[in-house]
Amino acid sequence: MARFMAMLILFIPGALAVLGFKLMRDSLFGIVQPLLFQVWIQFAFGLLLFLGGLAFIGGFILYRDKKSGKTKGRFKV
Repeated sequence: MARFMAMLILFIPGALAVLGFKLMRDSLFGIVQPLLFQVWIQFAFGLLLFLGGLAFIGGFILYRDKKSGKTKGRFKV
């Protein structure tokens, strides 16, 4: 059950990062979504989603590796 919860915790930010990447790609090609009425707002929102999801997944992996003692140097606790 714990592995399922960890997978679910990683799936949601991963899906948001993919959605952010899609929004950025669509804005580069000039496809505007109905909710986001301008291309630059869509790109900024997509960038925010992408970076937020990427940071969450990276932090989760770093925390897990610190806990199991797999990090070196400045990341050691």
